[in-house]
Amino acid sequence: MTSCKVFIPFGAVGFEISKEAFENGLKLHPDIISSDAGSTDSGPYYLGTGTSKYSRNAVKEDMRMILKGAKKLGIPVTIGNCGTCGTDSGVNLMEQICQEICQEENFHLKIAKIYTQQDKKVLKEKFLSGKIHPLGNAPKIYETTFNSCSNIVALAGAEPFIKALKEKADVILCGRASDTSILAAMPLLKGCDPGIVWHGAKTAECGSFCTTNPTNGGVFVTFNKDNFIIEPTANDSQCTVYSVSAHMLYENTDPFILTEPNGKIDVSRAEYKQLDERRVQVFNSKFIKENQYTMKLEGSGPVGYQTLSIVGIRDPKILANLKTWLSDLRKVLENRLNQLAIPQDDYSFKLKPYGWNAVTEEDNYPKNFTPKEIGLILVVTGKTQEIATLVAKTCNPKLLHFRAALNEPLPSFAFPFSPAEIEKGRIYEFKLNHIVDVDDPFELVSIKYTNI
Repeated sequence: MTSCKVFIPFGAVGFEISKEAFENGLKLHPDIISSDAGSTDSGPYYLGTGTSKYSRNAVKEDMRMILKGAKKLGIPVTIGNCGTCGTDSGVNLMEQICQEICQEENFHLKIAKIYTQQDKKVLKEKFLSGKIHPLGNAPKIYETTFNSCSNIVALAGAEPFIKALKEKADVILCGRASDTSILAAMPLLKGCDPGIVWHGAKTAECGSFCTTNPTNGGVFVTFNKDNFIIEPTANDSQCTVYSVSAHMLYENTDPFILTEPNGKIDVSRAEYKQLDERRVQVFNSKFIKENQYTMKLEGSGPVGYQTLSIVGIRDPKILANLKTWLSDLRKVLENRLNQLAIPQDDYSFKLKPYGWNAVTEEDNYPKNFTPKEIGLILVVTGKTQEIATLVAKTCNPKLLHFRAALNEPLPSFAFPFSPAEIEKGRIYEFKLNHIVDVDDPFELVSIKYTNI
């Protein structure tokens, strides 16, 4: 009977897993170890700069655990979204880490590197020929948009992983990929049902996130002919019908449909069965193949520089009428900046009161709610770092002393840092959230092999 066993130790390499939970996964005799290594969840900076969000030391120790486990069992490894956002530099970083581990552990490995960073000239041609389409809430783009991005990646499907597995690669390091593709490759290669495979891969993409203890351990998925069985590897965790079925809503707007490069997963008629207190079995997931193969594009580019100032406020008179005080403060700051003739097109600023609506930016507290304290963050964005810091310094006196009313004594607030201005440097924003039509799954992808 066709079956495949996949061990997913982490939601992302660098997250950590207990030694016990990892060994439990190996004892179940997987056919492959697969893991994500990042995403664009953490914002445009990491894609824009091509740098990793995670500690290099943490990534290396997680990879050491994976490679030693895979060597012990004689099985391959698939890693996707290397270096957080999947740029070419992220793939090369992960290869370098693997080289160091091989030298330290005396391992010999064949590594496949799947590169998914994009040529801007090629994408311009795609755009001009009408083959790039916006996703929901995507910004409007122009021919010039591609050059404004410092890095652009396309999300690979399962096909490049499958090709590298056929070429007997021990470790496959991919740039940006759909999270599910990383896990789906081996069971698809072994002939498992695509609907079952893609749904199982979606469920397990973030490791223990689909369990009752998402902070420890990985998950183990057994793909059978017409179902998959998922279980945690940590002893203090369970997979439940609720935790497994709910993961279809993770980073997905539709609880029943998930789009992949070559089609859609339909779980509207899926059945979930609690086998025991730790394992869940899932049936009736369907995969609907599309005629047009598409790849998601993500692009990020610089948009200016930022300087921050943070001040702590506990004055009860100010906090009792915070909305009015913030409005008055903004007006005073705007007037002062205008007096100094700083060009308004060169900067913008925000006042973010943490402890009162900084996250939602909506006045949704009860009518008589008064915070005990707030952390007010001034966020200045400027065309240059000098302008951003100039504006922040101009605002400094009012952030230190600004009274609630004309007849009130002048209060003093607390800057937690000195100097009060914190220069963030260059900032980035997402400029592409689109899909591109391709003629085949390898059109925008390249694969290179290295023997270590």
